[in-house]
Amino acid sequence: MSMDTSGFQERKWRIGWLLCFASALNYIDRNTLAILAPSIQKELHWSDVDYGNITALFVFSYTIMYAISGRIIDRIGTRKGFAYSVGSWSLVSVLHAFASTVGQFSVARFFLGITESANFPAGVRSIAEWFPIRERALAVGLFSAGSAIGATLAVPLVTFIALTWGWRMAFALTGALGFVWLIFWLKYYYVPADEEPLQLADPVRSVSIKQILWKKQSWGCFAGRIFIDPVVYFFLFWIPKYLSDVQGLPLADIGVTAWLPYAAMGVGTILGGYIPGVLMKRLSWSLDRSRKTIMLISSLLIPVFCFVLVQPTSAFTAILLLSGILLAHGLWSNLTLPTEVYPKYVQATVTGIGGTLGGLMSVITQKLIGITVGEYSYVPVFIFIGSAYLIAFILVQLWIGKLGQIHSFD
Repeated sequence: MSMDTSGFQERKWRIGWLLCFASALNYIDRNTLAILAPSIQKELHWSDVDYGNITALFVFSYTIMYAISGRIIDRIGTRKGFAYSVGSWSLVSVLHAFASTVGQFSVARFFLGITESANFPAGVRSIAEWFPIRERALAVGLFSAGSAIGATLAVPLVTFIALTWGWRMAFALTGALGFVWLIFWLKYYYVPADEEPLQLADPVRSVSIKQILWKKQSWGCFAGRIFIDPVVYFFLFWIPKYLSDVQGLPLADIGVTAWLPYAAMGVGTILGGYIPGVLMKRLSWSLDRSRKTIMLISSLLIPVFCFVLVQPTSAFTAILLLSGILLAHGLWSNLTLPTEVYPKYVQATVTGIGGTLGGLMSVITQKLIGITVGEYSYVPVFIFIGSAYLIAFILVQLWIGKLGQIHSFD
């Protein structure tokens, strides 16, 4: 096997940045509605229950297609599968500009969920194809940081477009960005050949869903999605509304401040991959010890932030606490787990099934959040958030065991 060259390193990280930008676009397109929701609600006379139902429909279709998309990606490959996904979700995002009723927005969100569902299965498999196992946490961190970058940029970008040209143009312009990304993806992405450094070993295997579900390690990976995905959806869809409902911020102020928690999440996802690498290199810790130390610290910090947040606070303090929660969420790096447990030929499928299970839980919680916020308060929501990461960490410890030990399907 030849030594890793600077040329391969350059190509490898170019792919990493393309994946990061794809996640950014994915989250810009899904967050546009969340940012505009207070304005659209007033104009189209939606209730909180209507909004909760619309977001739940997105999560439902996203959930159903997540596992299917993962299976498709493992069959047709990442280059073609990712291209289909980004092109189709960009088109659906543009079509939001023509919606005027709850029903029309529901249809648009339903198809957005279907088309966006391949992003993470395709991205995780791409990372498994290009990066060795010791670098995958950092690569997934960069990929996941794109989500935070997109959510961060979406707030000022969408707010500026909406205040300047109206909310319909915000959907049209942000959706069109995906077609620009598609040009670069088709130009630069390929699956490394066997002679490339660090890419030997994984034969193409046909693994059934039953085989995957039968392993307890799979359920350790799934636990990180089942308990944490509902938290992510809450922060994506409800932070602008929380700042409007509880802190009384108008759209202009939300556009100036609400990007900070998402930026913190982006920093967290990068650090969640970088810090374990430093611990492995400087202290000679194992991958398992390095990753789990960061996961445990994050799991203990989040309940503290949630407890303070449910007390009477200023808008500035609330934004700082939300930023702390999302920073710790990024450090936890739940999307990395399949790459540290299984070979690359099942990455998209395992990621897809986990996303489906996490999405099913999120469909339920989105409906419950709409009811809870409308009739009570945000306090029960933050109680759940405070406990979710610790529960997930315990289940990872029980069911996965040692991270970095690859479990094959012999």
